[in-house]
Amino acid sequence: MTPHSAGTVFLVDDEAVVRDALAFLLGSRGLLVYSFPSAPALLEYLDTVPKPVRGVFLVDVRMEPMSGLILHETLLEQGVRNPLLFLSGHGDIPMVVEALKKGAFDFLEKPYSDNTLVDRVEQALAVEQAMRTDDARQAEKDARLASLSDREREVMHRVAAGKLNKIIADELHIAVRTVEVHRARVFSKLGVRSAAELATWLAQP
Repeated sequence: MTPHSAGTVFLVDDEAVVRDALAFLLGSRGLLVYSFPSAPALLEYLDTVPKPVRGVFLVDVRMEPMSGLILHETLLEQGVRNPLLFLSGHGDIPMVVEALKKGAFDFLEKPYSDNTLVDRVEQALAVEQAMRTDDARQAEKDARLASLSDREREVMHRVAAGKLNKIIADELHIAVRTVEVHRARVFSKLGVRSAAELATWLAQP
């Protein structure tokens, strides 16, 4: 699946008329829409595509054989945390509120205007883009840390704690010159220039 420049929406609704109308509306606003008649159909599709999935979910609450609420819980269990919006009737609100507490992005109560729906979807896509950026940043950080040797990691933590090279050398039973070499390698691999910058970099989520 190739991510769409304007955003991808996974639409799940068991009413064909509603599903087709929503797909047309979102498509007319430049969004790429994958529509599914049921929650199991979406889950089956997701099993066939690379992870992480890019896009947001627009899901009806009341569906058979699996409700939108159960679908949301299933996605969370599978580690899929993309923003999800519910389409709900008035009587569904208490259930949807519980889903929001579990991390659902938002809900739209029927009837809703086309502009309101598109605005909410675009807001969800903006959040998904930010999440993707954060994930990429974390992946780069993890890769940099993984490039350190065990000894470099030991030196890194002590340097970040503000310890002097001589103290580190005494604690690790190595020469000061060896500490200096490890310190330089740590700075180079992690892309930092000072102990203070290292401490800040490590503290960042």
